[in-house]
Amino acid sequence: MKKFLEKAKSGSRVLSTISGAEKNRILKEMAAALRNKTEELLEANAQDMSDAHKNDLSSALKDRLLLDADRIDAMAVAVEEIAALKEPVGRVIDGWVTEDGLKIEKVSIPIGVIGIIYESRPNVTSDTAALCFKSSNVCVLKGGKEAEYSNRAIAKVLQGVLAKNDLPTSLVSLLEDSSREGVAKLIKMDKYVDLIIPRGGAGLIKYVSENATVSVVKHDKGQCHTYIDKDAKLDNAIAIAINAKVQRPGVCNAMETLLVDSAIASTALPKLKVEFDKAHTELKGCLETQTIIEVKNASDEDYDTEYLANILNIKVVDGVDGAIEHIVRFGSGHSEAIITENITSAEKFLNAIDSACVYVNASTRFTDGGSFGFGAEVGISTNKLHARGPMGIEGLTTYKFKIYGSGQTR
Repeated sequence: MKKFLEKAKSGSRVLSTISGAEKNRILKEMAAALRNKTEELLEANAQDMSDAHKNDLSSALKDRLLLDADRIDAMAVAVEEIAALKEPVGRVIDGWVTEDGLKIEKVSIPIGVIGIIYESRPNVTSDTAALCFKSSNVCVLKGGKEAEYSNRAIAKVLQGVLAKNDLPTSLVSLLEDSSREGVAKLIKMDKYVDLIIPRGGAGLIKYVSENATVSVVKHDKGQCHTYIDKDAKLDNAIAIAINAKVQRPGVCNAMETLLVDSAIASTALPKLKVEFDKAHTELKGCLETQTIIEVKNASDEDYDTEYLANILNIKVVDGVDGAIEHIVRFGSGHSEAIITENITSAEKFLNAIDSACVYVNASTRFTDGGSFGFGAEVGISTNKLHARGPMGIEGLTTYKFKIYGSGQTR
C-alpha cells in the first residue's frame, strides 16, 4: 500500500506541469478510447453481471452495475464534457493590495491525491478519473468487489492513454485490494492521500467517517423527499413524483418519501396510487394515508430508510410546516422538492430546508453533476464543508495565497 501510494503522490508533481490544453487533448483521447474498447468493456462487465446473478444481488444493484453500449457512450460523453469545462487550476479567485503594499492573490490549486471509495457503478471509474485529471489531481480508485472486472477494464483503457502520452499510469490508480482491510489501510494513509470521498451504502460511509485520519467529504445516503402542497398543479405534481421515484429507483437522488398536504390528500392520493400502481411501486403510508388508499404501514424506520428500490413511503402532513418538520427529522441533507404555485410557500420551504439541493416544481433526479453542467461528479456531498451537492471540478480544488512584495518587513 505504501509503495503504491508513493507512486501516486509522485504523480501529482508531474500533473502540475501539464497545461490545460494538453489535459483537454488527453481527456478527448480517453473518451475515444472508451468508445473504441466498447466490446472489451462489455465482456468485463458481463463477468461482473454473471457474478451478480450468482450472488443474488438486488435488482437495484444490478441496474447500477450494468454496462451496455449506450452507457459506455454516455461515459465517453461525460469525459468530453469535462474536457470542455473551463480550466479550474490557476484561477485568480480574488486579489488585493494591503496597507503595507503587499499584492495578494488567492489562486486555485489542486488538492493533490484523492482517494475515491465507491460501490457498484463502473461509470464512477471514468467520471472521477476524468474530473481528477482535469483538476490536476491524482486519483486513487477503490471500487467495490461486485464491479471488479469492469473497473479494472475501464482503468486499463484510461491508463493506456496516459502511457501513450508518456505520463505515469499512477495518475489514475486503481487499488487492487477490494477488501474491507484495503479500505481500512487507505483511509489512514494521510501522509500520501489528501482527501477521501466515500460513495456507497450507509455502512461504508459510517465506517470511513469514523475511522479515517485523511479528511473526508461524505456522499451520504439520499433520503430525498417531495412535498405536494395544496397549491400545486396536481397533474404536474403527479408527473414529478412519478419521475422522482420510478425513473431510476436505485440511485441516491431518487425520492424515498412523498409528503402530501392534508388539505388535498383525499383528492391527490387516489390519483397518485393509480400511477404508482402502473409502475409497480410498493407503497407504504402513515395511518391517515391508509384511511384514503390501501397501502402497507410505514414506520419511523421506513421513513429513515434509503430503499434504492421501487418502494415509496407516503406521509400526509399539515401544510408546508408539517413537511419541513418531517424533513428536518428524517432528511439526510441530500435533495428535497416542493411542488406548489404559491411563491410564499416555496420560499419558506427553500429557506427552511438545510439540504444540499432544494427544488421548486422539479424532480430531485436532477441532482447530478451532468444535469448541473459539471460534466460529471465525484459524488453528491452532504457535507457543509468544503464542498456541497454535486461535486465537480471546482470541488476538487483548494487555494493558496500568492504574496508579492518589494522589500517589506514587519
